[in-house]
Amino acid sequence: MYPSLTPPRQVKIGDAAAFAGTTPRAIRHYHAIGLLPEPERGGDGRRRYGYDDMIRLLWIRRMADAGISLDDMRAAFGEARDESGDEASDQAPGIESVLGRLEASLAAQEAAVRRRRAAVQRLRAVGSPLGLLSELVTDRLSPLPPGALRPSDLDALLVTERICGPLGAAIQASAFIVLATHPDLRAEDDRLEAAEAALDDGVAPDDPRVEELAVQRCAHQMALDQAIEAAGLEAAEAKIFETYDAGLTGEEGREMSAATAVTKMPYDFSPARMRCLELAGRLFGEALADAHPADGS
Repeated sequence: MYPSLTPPRQVKIGDAAAFAGTTPRAIRHYHAIGLLPEPERGGDGRRRYGYDDMIRLLWIRRMADAGISLDDMRAAFGEARDESGDEASDQAPGIESVLGRLEASLAAQEAAVRRRRAAVQRLRAVGSPLGLLSELVTDRLSPLPPGALRPSDLDALLVTERICGPLGAAIQASAFIVLATHPDLRAEDDRLEAAEAALDDGVAPDDPRVEELAVQRCAHQMALDQAIEAAGLEAAEAKIFETYDAGLTGEEGREMSAATAVTKMPYDFSPARMRCLELAGRLFGEALADAHPADGS
């Protein structure tokens, strides 16, 4: 004989939670926010849940699993009703709006997951923090042998990515490729860096060493540019520009501007060192203008 199973007419909150796959605490929260009507209590003062309560609770759980927020569930359930108890005429547009927002949110989450997965794959392939930088930068620098890049190189690229974006950092990578493959240029860069660091607050901005170092830094930058051109890296940069432009989606540039970002990145440089950098930049710009005069000049 088959056993005779008689379902209960009502169940306690613990049984309701167990059947729906949630917790009594969650059900009490649904009551508190008006998502699930609170049933009458039995003679023992405890809530009793019937068939309609359980149906509502099951739908709540399915919607939660779909990623619909508790606030949006009220619209999806058609909480807005007129005085006669009929559903409001604008219920369907409300649901469509909820689903549209949910779809957009899921698409954004999927894109974020893809970016994170790509970053993890780059980290595993590269085996260094270089993999955390953008794909444009990683692809340019990953052929270098292990140890060719210094932590300070990666730090500089990280800052450039934040200020100028992946394209700016990918172009800057050319200098680090040259420094990693030209020991003489790396040694000169180290010497200049140490000399510039010595321009502390005890050095006056008009100290002759400031202008002297600026001239040397400009000459070094010109040598770097010549090495970049000799290595054919300028052609790689042009290809990067083309690839990057083709991949633009129109969503770029929504974060802070480069001008704003520059003002928020601290560098503890003395006035003398700042003047040295500014002077070196001006000299380098003038040198480039002389080396590549505009057509018709």
